This record gives sequence, C-alpha cells and structure tokens, in this order.
Amino acid sequence: MAFLKNLLSGLEKKKVLPVQKKFPIVCPHCFRKFEPEEVVFRATHSKEDDEEYALQEDEKLNAYLEKFRMEGIEELEAVIDPRTIPIEKSVYVDEVLISIKDKYDIETKKRLCPFCHNDLPYSAGRTPSNIIAIIGASQVGKSVYMTSLIHTLETSTAHNFNAACMPINSDTSRRFRDQYQDPLFVQNTLVESTQKEKKQEPFIFQFKFKDTQKPPLSLVFFDVAGEGMVEEEYIDLYANHIKNATGILFLVDPLQLSAIRSKIILNQGDKNGDFTSKYQESRDVVVTLAENFIGLQEDGKTPIPTAIVVTKSDMLEYLAKDGDDYVKANSNMFNNYVHKAYFNLDEHENISGEVQRFIEKVDLAFMDAIEVHFSNVSYFAVSALGQNPVEGKVEGVIEPTRVDEPFLWLLYKLRFIGAGERVK
Repeated sequence: MAFLKNLLSGLEKKKVLPVQKKFPIVCPHCFRKFEPEEVVFRATHSKEDDEEYALQEDEKLNAYLEKFRMEGIEELEAVIDPRTIPIEKSVYVDEVLISIKDKYDIETKKRLCPFCHNDLPYSAGRTPSNIIAIIGASQVGKSVYMTSLIHTLETSTAHNFNAACMPINSDTSRRFRDQYQDPLFVQNTLVESTQKEKKQEPFIFQFKFKDTQKPPLSLVFFDVAGEGMVEEEYIDLYANHIKNATGILFLVDPLQLSAIRSKIILNQGDKNGDFTSKYQESRDVVVTLAENFIGLQEDGKTPIPTAIVVTKSDMLEYLAKDGDDYVKANSNMFNNYVHKAYFNLDEHENISGEVQRFIEKVDLAFMDAIEVHFSNVSYFAVSALGQNPVEGKVEGVIEPTRVDEPFLWLLYKLRFIGAGERVK
C-alpha cells in the first residue's frame, strides 16, 4: 500500500501544466500592446472596380512613417478587419488567428498592428514578446556588443540551453548578416556606429527550446544611437521601446572614464589601439531616462531588470599592472565562463560583486544614479572582441568573453531558464 501511495505521489509531482499558447502582442514598431484577436490584415491583391479593395492610402501607416520623418507610401492594398470575415474563412494555429480569406476567397497571412499598420512577425501572439533594449552613451560599443551577443546566442548559447536562436524571417537574417555579422566576424572590421538621424528597424529573433513544454520567446533587439541617449526628444521619438522593454542592457565603456583612461593608455605601452574620441557621462543617460519616463513611475524607479555591463573588459588588464587596486590580475572579469543548462548563481554573484566594487571606485556618481532609479539591477563585465581594435580592424580571431552572461541573467529573471549553484 505504501509503495502504491508513493507511486501515485510521484505521478502527481510529474503532472505537466498546460502550455500557454496565446500571448498579448507588443508591436515591435510602435510598442502598443494588444490581444492577438485585434490584429488586422493586408490584402494580397487589389480590385480597381471595388472601392473597398482598390489601392489606397494607409493613413495609419503613413502617420507612423511621418513621425520618423520617413517618406509616406501613396497606395497600398486594402486593410481587412477580420471581424468582417466569416469564421469558416479564418485559420487559427495555437488559438491565434494567422490567416483569412477575403470576400474574393483569396488568402492573406499579412497580419498588421491595428495601431500603426506595420507588419507583425509570424510568431506574434504565439510566443511572449520580449523587447531587449541596449542602451549607453555615445561610442560605448552598442553595435559591436549586439553583434557579438547575437552571434554567440546563435552559435553556442542556445545549444547550451537545449534551444535554437534564429532570425524571425529572411529579411532580419539578411540585414543582420550584411550590416553586422559579416563585417565583424568575416571581414574583421568594426561595425559602424548607429547614426542619430536614422530610424533603426528592430532585429527580431526567436529563442526556441527543444523541450516543447517550455514556451519559446521572441527577442526584439534595438541598436539606438548613443548620442541621442542624452536627449529627451530623441528618446521620446527613436527610443520609445525602452519604456516597454522586458529587459535592459546598459553598457558602460571604461575607456570613457577619465579616472582610469590615462592609466590604461599609459600601461598599454606601444600596443596601439583605438580609443573613444567622444566623452559622455553614463550618468547623463540615467538623468535623461529619469526625465523621460523613470521619474514618472512609482518611487521614481523602474522595476525592469537591468544589467549594467562594463564593456571592453580586456582593456582593464592594463589597470591590474598599475597597483592602484582598481582590479586584480586574477579577476573573474578576464576569464570566460560558459553557463550551461542553468544560470550559475555562484559565478554570477562573484562577477557582479567584482564589477560593482570596480564601478564604485571609478564612477561613484553613476553608481548612485543607478541605485536611485533602478530597483532590479546586476553588474557584469564583457569583451565583445577580446582585444582593442587598431584603426577599425580586429587582428586575428575574435574571442568574446562573457558576452551572453548579462542576457542569460535577464532570461533567468524573466523565468525562462532555471538557476543553480556551482557543482563542488
């Protein structure tokens, strides 16, 4: 009897909760939130003799384009409200409407945001929408870090968590490869800094686990101009996604810190390398964010999980030679660590503590600003390249260090991956 009771108890513990199939959608363009059944569709054809289906101006889409000083589109196919379509002509997958047949019995799968009429990714509504905002002052290395991070997620991190990381569509794949990945990892050339005047399109990837009991997640990465991160008007127009982010990667360039920049240059000796020419205080970015949206929240703080990421950690090795105790020669910052299957909390606590103490020594004002305005923070150090480039070129093999650790912490905080302690 006891054996049977234990067996039934074990079966009870192994009960699998039903997987959620339908999720609210956050538009990756205008960032409005809505339910999957609120989507509208773009017709795949036009009829000159039918006013409803004739080519026409899309006022909502043009209003969106005008906001970003982009040229409007004169004529497009009609927008169809699925509520006008008989239910038998609607196709659902995972309880989400994905296509309809119009009154001419012609199918369309072009789902649009009901607010801005931009195209939605095919996974919208079927996976959680997660916007990852990468922010920091000008020339902090956001474009290079994003490139190295996504490349690492695709080639190793996803595999380490029994998953796959893939672009959401062929356009995203082409843009990321041509504009970011190939220049850096094939041509060994630095990615150009994002221009402030240019509207950046999101890079949407899907992180999908091989275990079907785990929900996949859509990742929306934005590379915004650092120059605009200290301008309220720019953030309001081009970086509105930060307000709706699921997680924030806040990059800090140690080469922009006057307290240690000269020491790094001096100790580098005859090893020529590129150094940031523009100086912006990371604290100024916090001030602008506070003015724009954080200050309007309860207690003047944002609960969005925020990873404070010290970039170019390889350059800090030159500080270890100076004897000023900014960073020790055996620091964890210089050693790559690969998280597999779970997020290692011991390793995280060690690196977070080291980086926090380092920032306290070199930029206490920034640390205080972070603690005042962010309530869910951890600290990291990464090297996107493993070296300091010379005249915009990277020599030899690119060897990223700990680039995925801040991102994995975000996944852990959002409960997409588990955590554990180091096996002794």
